[in-house]
Amino acid sequence: MMLVRGGLVLDPRSLRFEPADVVVEGDTIVTLAAPNSVSHEGRQVVEAAGMLVMPGLVNGHNHAQTNLAKGLSDRWTLELLLNHSPWTGGRRTLEEKYISAAVGACEMLKKGCTASFDMFAEFPLPTVDGVNAVAQAYVDVGLRATIAPMMADKSFFEAIPGLADALPPGLREQALAIRNAPYAQSLAVCRELLINWRWDRNQVRPALGPTIPHHCSDDFLRGCRDLAQEFDLGLQMHVAESKMQAVVAHKKYGHSLVTHLDELGLLKPGFCVAHGVWLDGDDRARLAHRGCSVSHNPGSNMKLGSGLADTRSMLDAGVGLALGTDGAGSSDNLNMWEAMRMASFVSRVHGRDIGQWLSTPEVLRAATEGGAKALGFEGVIGRLSPGYKADMVLLDLSAPHYVPLNDPVNQIVHCEDGTGVHTVIVGGRVLLQAGRFTAFDFDALRAKAAAAVERLAEVNREARALSEQLEPFVNQYCSGLAASPFHVQAFCQH
Repeated sequence: MMLVRGGLVLDPRSLRFEPADVVVEGDTIVTLAAPNSVSHEGRQVVEAAGMLVMPGLVNGHNHAQTNLAKGLSDRWTLELLLNHSPWTGGRRTLEEKYISAAVGACEMLKKGCTASFDMFAEFPLPTVDGVNAVAQAYVDVGLRATIAPMMADKSFFEAIPGLADALPPGLREQALAIRNAPYAQSLAVCRELLINWRWDRNQVRPALGPTIPHHCSDDFLRGCRDLAQEFDLGLQMHVAESKMQAVVAHKKYGHSLVTHLDELGLLKPGFCVAHGVWLDGDDRARLAHRGCSVSHNPGSNMKLGSGLADTRSMLDAGVGLALGTDGAGSSDNLNMWEAMRMASFVSRVHGRDIGQWLSTPEVLRAATEGGAKALGFEGVIGRLSPGYKADMVLLDLSAPHYVPLNDPVNQIVHCEDGTGVHTVIVGGRVLLQAGRFTAFDFDALRAKAAAAVERLAEVNREARALSEQLEPFVNQYCSGLAASPFHVQAFCQH
């Protein structure tokens, strides 16, 4: 049993901080009590005087395989990121998959994030051992996660109409030799993984992640739909992330990616769009009608030049809104405080009507309860209420950005950068105290990560050289495709 006493606790209804003690039994909150009204005898006491106590942040979109690739890129669009993925995320040993996932989990924990939706990718198809290695990393660090094997049956060069033909012959053959496994093999692996799922679903849940609609055949998408229905799984896909994706959708399907997914029957509660920068009004209406969510990743969207998602229109339509960092290969950090600050600011560049800007309470809900829904943990995490899991963050009010304390919610969203995180509790376990890991050896992990990066640089040398040769052709073709007249007419509001 645990007693978190003396702090200012976030009320989930008013989103105001009030003095209260949090009483925990096992891994669950049993009550929020008046200060000093509960005996501490027989309980582990966590002193929270001088601190704000709030739910752990929930990262709505992440990629475990990219954590060893942070800082490798600059001036890459999404399409260039995909072009370089064979060497930035390829040829990993099982141990390196674990190391990469653990590095990301530790960064999130250090920065007050207690759960994440992880679209973990392996090439040419997911593996049971690989997904289990990532799950083990989350369990060892102590975070919750929803893990969706990210998969496709078409390569990047097969998925973009005309791209392969735009390559010089010598490079074309090499690019087309990079192939994903047939979809039946990926589905068979997922089925085996699900039948033998060995993790506590209160900590690590399975989902499916067919990566981008046009990177997957319709038969593959139908197979994912049926598997998700059979095993009651969530789905997450990159949808309308970049301008080029929106253009390709109309070239390939004659309508948007969301419309295509709806026609295939994939949209349902538990479906989460990652990014959704180039959604139109009909897309948002469809997503809302089907009970879907969008994980808004403003940092990655800006770094990759993908655009600025219209989150106000999503909320007005009734779409569930989560926040995410995306993977460290595109955003370079997994800082959900930064994601909140950017989400607030990005909402303000669409116009001068302040009523359309996201409020700080809306942003905070997206980073907690909105993320919980996207992960399939709705009603389990994301708020400090009786019956919810005891996942919480204690923020030190002596940190400079809380001096003076004028409005805690505004200062959490606009001022906090992770340096105010003092204590992190997940499921009633103190995993970070005074900024230090209490249950995981991060120093040992650092040494393993350094050795892994050194090995990967050598084994991926040829793959990197090929990607660098392909880069100018990919950039020219995809940028030209995104600048087509259709794009300008359909999405001029961006």
